[in-house]
Amino acid sequence: MMPKANLFDNSLTLLQKVLDLRLQNQQTIASNIANADTPGYAPARLEFEQKLQRAVNNKENKPTTTHPAHINIGGGGVESVQGTIIRTPDKTGIGDRNGVSVDQEMVALAENQLLYEATTQMLKKKLGLLKYVAQDGR
Repeated sequence: MMPKANLFDNSLTLLQKVLDLRLQNQQTIASNIANADTPGYAPARLEFEQKLQRAVNNKENKPTTTHPAHINIGGGGVESVQGTIIRTPDKTGIGDRNGVSVDQEMVALAENQLLYEATTQMLKKKLGLLKYVAQDGR
């Protein structure tokens, strides 16, 4: 019996999760920029990279079900990774106690946008390859 080929490997799931998290990060950064003049606003940062890395590296440690009626309690996969919002209040005590640095936020916004676009390009290549295979190499 021939082994089943898995065209839809974990890379599609990973790329989808990265896009979701990058979008959340973009929204978080945009919120910081929008609140740059709000007195007392503590800028937010979305942390997810380390959690995502751990989930990718932990493939072999996932519990598996032995029967179709069993409940999958894995929860350690890439799909379950969630970002954590970390707020950093202004500690300088100067002015309106708003800790937003618009320059730093603009750099973070540009970096996040580049990473988002790179991920979309990887996803496009992966889907193009699947399309090529589905059309018998035509």
